[in-house]
Amino acid sequence: MVTERRPPSGSADPSDGLLVVDKPSGWTSHDVVGRVRRLAGTRKVGHAGTLDPMATGVLVLGVGRATRLLTYLVGADKEYTATIRLGQATVTDDAEGDVTEALGAPDVSPAALEAALDGLRGPIQQVPSAVSAIKVDGKRSYARVRGGEQVELAARPVVIHRFDVLAHRATTAADGTAVTDLDVVVGCSSGTYVRALARDLGAALGTGGHLTALRRTHVGPFDLAAAADLAELGVAHEQGRPVPLLSLTESCRQAFPVRDLTAEETTAVRYGKRLTATGEAGPIAVAAPDGHVVALVEDRGEHARPVLVLDPA
Repeated sequence: MVTERRPPSGSADPSDGLLVVDKPSGWTSHDVVGRVRRLAGTRKVGHAGTLDPMATGVLVLGVGRATRLLTYLVGADKEYTATIRLGQATVTDDAEGDVTEALGAPDVSPAALEAALDGLRGPIQQVPSAVSAIKVDGKRSYARVRGGEQVELAARPVVIHRFDVLAHRATTAADGTAVTDLDVVVGCSSGTYVRALARDLGAALGTGGHLTALRRTHVGPFDLAAAADLAELGVAHEQGRPVPLLSLTESCRQAFPVRDLTAEETTAVRYGKRLTATGEAGPIAVAAPDGHVVALVEDRGEHARPVLVLDPA
């Protein structure tokens, strides 16, 4: 169990909270963390799941004590819009890598495409892209690949809730290859590599495939509608306005089921004591009678035990 020092019971510290950012293309997730550290005036900033530099969209950041929440948000389901190019494979499974195969895909059968998509929906075993941040014997896989090594990563279970084509068009790649571009929407479990889906879709169709665009639209309950623009945050900072954070209580109420406590239960939780079981899978937020969230708890057998106390005694 983790406890955190906090202001007096029920009060909110405006320097603690979540920030949802619309990550720009060309920025690493670490770049965004560094920028928000400067804007918020603290080094205590982290994120709940990285995005590749090419990708844009929802990046959830924790500031101050809200960094403790990130552990419980990393596993949230994600949703993306993306463009997949059929007819070419690349070393990175996206447009940033060199083309390794250009078989072309001037025309794709709708029936074959739907069959290939269906094979990549639901629970699947996915081999992550070799150029990924997964560690192999203590070294990042992408570093090994860029050093000339051949890397074969083990398949891992993921769940693809949605993999649908929104639009498709025939076009010509820069090298003259006739290809087909698919605009798709993907809803998936945490840990899914969308560029690996592009690779595997191309392989299933016998044409090769890679990702040319990726935008994350949702991380759990957090979406683009709530996402801040980094440039606008910079302007606000220059004008002396603070970073607009979602408070700990607001963050927890959005991200987790909530159980309201009695005054006696609130006191018990603030001392790290257990409650009756919630019957929920995964963590839930528990709130004091005044509405502020005091902890996250998880069922352990017949009882719910605090895993993160935000309002310790």
